[in-house]
Amino acid sequence: MTGADLALPPQDERTLPAVVLADLDRQPLEQALDAVQLLVEQHGHLVVVYSRAVPPAVEQRLHTIRSLLESDRIALYRPDLPPLGVAVLARQLRQLASCDLGPGVLASAGRLLTHYLHAGALLGSVARLDRVPVVGLKSHARSWVPGSQFGVLAHPQPELVKAAPDVTLPGPEFGTWMLVGRGQLQSDWVTGTLAPAWKAQGLRETEAPAESADWWGTPKLIEFCAYLPDLSVLYQLVASVRQGVCHWCGIDVIGDRCVFCSATPPPAAELTARSVRALTTG
Repeated sequence: MTGADLALPPQDERTLPAVVLADLDRQPLEQALDAVQLLVEQHGHLVVVYSRAVPPAVEQRLHTIRSLLESDRIALYRPDLPPLGVAVLARQLRQLASCDLGPGVLASAGRLLTHYLHAGALLGSVARLDRVPVVGLKSHARSWVPGSQFGVLAHPQPELVKAAPDVTLPGPEFGTWMLVGRGQLQSDWVTGTLAPAWKAQGLRETEAPAESADWWGTPKLIEFCAYLPDLSVLYQLVASVRQGVCHWCGIDVIGDRCVFCSATPPPAAELTARSVRALTTG
């Protein structure tokens, strides 16, 4: 993680602790290099999960470190989720890190588990929100009315409603818990209206991550994320997906792209040619 407020408390006793790479853009490059290299040597592989609202200098430093270390054991993963959703996803990966999953499968699992997250926020204004495509000029104009509040779903499908006691957002069709990250907005719409409508099986609260204000365009927010909390369910989801071997670095992965070396499967014609060469030279 790139921020301590993205490292959520453990979900269960098996959840591994998070490693926070704080102030990467403020410390000397050599110091940051040494810290990351030590982590790779200690753990073998490193998956860095960070938000799209991270300062550009931090992301640039991450890519610089990975390039200078010339390591295909460092995966940089920036999911298309709001900051609280990123924190929840990172904790799910920390849960799975205690299981018998290879590093490539574990890192690839982030893309799979993203599909099971419902992430959004209650906002006091959408005038500066440009990350959710459903928000248009008409919505911006309504946001200037004093007292207006808007429920915005960013993932899995963008949606916008004007918050009211009888108005909700489309939610998950399976059992989830809800994590609520409180910012500077005062309202019980998320806990009193949305959570019951989504049939949340459990509810926990925390402070909204520092990056949330930038991502949503306002500090007047209450962020929320519905998620699968049980390790057994998470493991079953990941283990049920067919695994493959990256043709470039040889690591086991799920999906069509290796998160460590970024290689994608070669075209079918190339695979056929390789098979022929292997047979003729074997």
